[in-house]
Amino acid sequence: MDGLSRRRMLVAGGTLGAFGALSLASPARARSLWTWSPSGSVAGTGAGVDPEWVWDEEVDRLVAAVIDRGDVPRVNEALRAWTRNDQPLPAGLPADLRDFMERARQLPSWADRDKLETAAAFNKSRGLYLNLLNGVGGGMLSTAIPREARSVYYSKGGADMEDRVAKTSLLGFAVGDLNAYRPDGDVIAQAVKTRLVHAAVRHLLPQSPAWTRTSGGQTIPISQADMLVTWHSLPTYAMRKMLEWNVPVTAAEKAGYLHVWQVTAHLLGIRDEYIPATWDAADAQSRQILDPILAPTREGVELTDILLGQLAEQTSPGGIDRPLVNALARYLVGDQVADWNGIPREPFWERAIATAWPKLVAFREKLIPLPLVPPLAWTIDEAARQYILFYLTKGQGTHIEIPETNRPT
Repeated sequence: MDGLSRRRMLVAGGTLGAFGALSLASPARARSLWTWSPSGSVAGTGAGVDPEWVWDEEVDRLVAAVIDRGDVPRVNEALRAWTRNDQPLPAGLPADLRDFMERARQLPSWADRDKLETAAAFNKSRGLYLNLLNGVGGGMLSTAIPREARSVYYSKGGADMEDRVAKTSLLGFAVGDLNAYRPDGDVIAQAVKTRLVHAAVRHLLPQSPAWTRTSGGQTIPISQADMLVTWHSLPTYAMRKMLEWNVPVTAAEKAGYLHVWQVTAHLLGIRDEYIPATWDAADAQSRQILDPILAPTREGVELTDILLGQLAEQTSPGGIDRPLVNALARYLVGDQVADWNGIPREPFWERAIATAWPKLVAFREKLIPLPLVPPLAWTIDEAARQYILFYLTKGQGTHIEIPETNRPT
């Protein structure tokens, strides 16, 4: 570990130690009882079973079998060719997996094409905010979600975070693409592949002694509750922040943006009875399952340092703008989460961002109605996305693939 990384760990050390003692002694940080009603979901009904004890049983059995019989290499090879929503599934897939994927790729009956197109237009004009919030902001929240931080850290992807972030970005960028759910889009392919990866992690991580020592008693990772927590760290958090920044969002845009993430949640394997039907329902669910469980972990601190280092390197080779990146991350998630993640204070840049960002947002929003601004903004945002993927993959590209192992010891 280099000097900079050691400093990050020292910054967070006191918080980790104090919080660890507190969490062991006090039930205040325990997970809240599940009281969210399925009447607030897109299904409108459901059994009301706590998602903490629900996983993704059918695909979990299938992927475990694929791993155990040694089929992962040929499945991954076949899936590399599946990159568009309208493509038939590739040849070479085991019959049982193909049958499941054929069903899993179908949009739910409640999917609304008009709302999906509204979401695409919203992404076109507000891509700057959404990429920043879902990328940097959501990334910093994810490292403060203990289960997610540890699942990432001890799974295979934790050993190569550039590749891990690139793979995650494939899905995130697909959701925000203009043609996300059109025939030539790729969000369906990326979401179904991600669902397979989650199943693989659920099979593999319980075999990791390092994960079982730190799992807090959880015997199978990535429950439906865990997936909902991650979901809220993206669209729910992003919408809250945009409204906090006084970004004008119409009712139709709010509904469209929620809908594109509702459909994506369904494709990722979250049951319809858990997917919030409205923003009010989403906020209520988030307050119950995300807000109370944010906390520091050693793994989260280390992952945060890696992620911010990557961001600084992307924006300025040599990482000379790391203090600015630190301040930006702290501005996006607030001091509490930033302290838990071991992000150093940068007083000058923190004041500068707090002063400049609201003015930048206000100025940008005045320009949005002009005819050429949305396509120009999209072009710039798309160039940034492609650069990020190019940087993370060293120009080689990447694919979402099923892992066969956990993180090397």
